[in-house]
Amino acid sequence: MSSTSYPETPRDWRGRFIANQVAALARRGDISLSLWAPPGELPVGVSAATTAADALWLGRLSQQGGIAHLLRTRKTLAAKTIVALLARLRRAYRHHPADVVHVNWLQNALPLWGTTTPALITVLGSDFGLVRLPGMTSLLRAVLRQRRAILAPNADWMRPELEQAFGDLAEIRPIAFGVDDPWFQVVRHPPADHARHWLAVTRLTHNKIGDLFTWGEGLFGETRQLHLFGPMQETLELPSWVRYHGPTHPADLLENWFPQACGLITLSRHDEGRPQVMLEAMAAGLPVLASDLPAHRDMMQHGVTGWLAAGRDELSRGLDWLEEPLQNRMTGQAARSWIKESIGTWDTCADRYATAYKDLLERKP
Repeated sequence: MSSTSYPETPRDWRGRFIANQVAALARRGDISLSLWAPPGELPVGVSAATTAADALWLGRLSQQGGIAHLLRTRKTLAAKTIVALLARLRRAYRHHPADVVHVNWLQNALPLWGTTTPALITVLGSDFGLVRLPGMTSLLRAVLRQRRAILAPNADWMRPELEQAFGDLAEIRPIAFGVDDPWFQVVRHPPADHARHWLAVTRLTHNKIGDLFTWGEGLFGETRQLHLFGPMQETLELPSWVRYHGPTHPADLLENWFPQACGLITLSRHDEGRPQVMLEAMAAGLPVLASDLPAHRDMMQHGVTGWLAAGRDELSRGLDWLEEPLQNRMTGQAARSWIKESIGTWDTCADRYATAYKDLLERKP
């Protein structure tokens, strides 16, 4: 498995879904997994595929915010970094023979060119920016043409565009990420200060924040509070009514914030896939109020398992609607039920991946 993101410590917010993915696969007895990723604690049974030099290089890349952050902020450095990344991955793919390669992010599949190893390629929303770059689709098609492959977006809404670009060369099989069991065990209770606490958990970029600051002006204050969590990755001026807590980690949200919150809010304009923090909030029975994006429509039913807002008036109505205690509880329960029935745990996700691996191995070229 290859990934350019992985948490350095249990309290690191970066690459948490990769750590969950790896841990679930490690719990199976029928998979021998090697991981090429930034340095971090690996589960028992998982071996590191990174050299010492690769680990040092990937650690620096992670500290710089990753490829996507460099592309937004330091394009010249990003170009050099991408070339170096592809060269390191090319060596890793050739020095670690495998029955199946599991690639996270489309760009990490490019160095597979020249090999024939079957590949499962996880596709996230951010990958669509890459696919739209001139010539990128042709490069990826050249890689796919050489092997049996499954493209596994983590949400159904991505399927049509992937089918159009690659469906003649690879199977497009959406595979949803899972949710750890503790999120389903969250017991919610009113906060001690009796205020209505809304949480926004996101990287701080203009696209990820979206219209939150402009639409939220006048809607939040002392009795309805907005608590913002996440790393500052672009220079943003925070309004005085925003309570910014900096980067966080799952344990803090699980133990201290989700139980007492009124809901989670995201007004992102980013190329979202299926945001993990939204899945975790829904599993915890926490209502979600989100911008009206394809990714959000794919995972929420407006007025049933959450609220979708395309403008400030809809945001205001959604806040009022979800703050009514009975409606808040019913929406949260409906969201939790949908996650249990349609998404499942990370072990469920690992089962889906294991089936895909077997299908790749059994399929005739």
